[in-house]
Amino acid sequence: MALSGCPAGNSSCRSWFSLRRVRIGERQCPLEKPTPASTERRSNMDINNLDLTDRRGIITGAGQGIGRAIALEFGRRGGHLLLVGRQLATLTETGRLVAAAGGTTEILVEDLTKPGAVERIAHTVASWKTVDLLVNNAGNVRAGRLELTSDADVHSMIDLNLTAPILLTKALLPALRESGQQRGSILLNVSSGIALVGMPFYSIYAATKSGLAQFGESLRRELTGTGVHVATVYPGATDTDMMRSQNAGAELGWGRRSLADVITDLITALQAGEHEINTAPEGRRAMQDLNRTDPMAVDAALAPGLENLELAVRDHRSI
Repeated sequence: MALSGCPAGNSSCRSWFSLRRVRIGERQCPLEKPTPASTERRSNMDINNLDLTDRRGIITGAGQGIGRAIALEFGRRGGHLLLVGRQLATLTETGRLVAAAGGTTEILVEDLTKPGAVERIAHTVASWKTVDLLVNNAGNVRAGRLELTSDADVHSMIDLNLTAPILLTKALLPALRESGQQRGSILLNVSSGIALVGMPFYSIYAATKSGLAQFGESLRRELTGTGVHVATVYPGATDTDMMRSQNAGAELGWGRRSLADVITDLITALQAGEHEINTAPEGRRAMQDLNRTDPMAVDAALAPGLENLELAVRDHRSI
């Protein structure tokens, strides 16, 4: 019986299930025949060198971690960035680092879960000639057993991880489309490796990050031919402030990658015009592949360590 995921009906095709760095237009199965959809043109932006001179963009969650690192890379390439986050001090430090790298910034202190936040961001950039970049990075994690998770924590994760990026993208999409038609634009959603393998004690976080990934996938197809390059990055456990209160280590399958390595992979993938960007280490990618082909085997592998994993992650809170 053919694997339902392979568009060519090839029962031996495993590549269709393997999350690879995928360009639109790249055939994933050797038997797949080219179709108009699989030969769609890439965006107009010169992604190969990510020259952001005279380009303008918004980065949420820019005060630390992956958001700050992306800001530094985009600033180094000449971008003018609106840094959005909850703390003035951390945003100011990001702005200082971006300036030292050669970029320019504006700062907006904003909690994206508050009423009117999206409108205030849109108002801030209304005077810009173009909006060329949007990075939906802001996120919130609360780990632990579902029945012990407060309703407030559930709403907090859904509001920041999923609702906010959808509404912000909706508000800025006309400007991204206009820039896309002229010179090309980028929409980058920061999901998580947990969107690919739902881990115990992270059920709400996994749901929000999976939702963000599917939002990006659907929108990418919706924006075919518009010049808007939609990409989703799936970081695994990364050595950032967000992971400071999480104590699961390599012995529990949570080996962490350095922030520098994750950002290098991300920028390299963007320069290559890629859309689905997996920065997880090889060991975690093997689990992701197994989760697609035999999810019950992943259940069995995780079961013996559940008690220790719960102890290690139950205090994991990022905000």
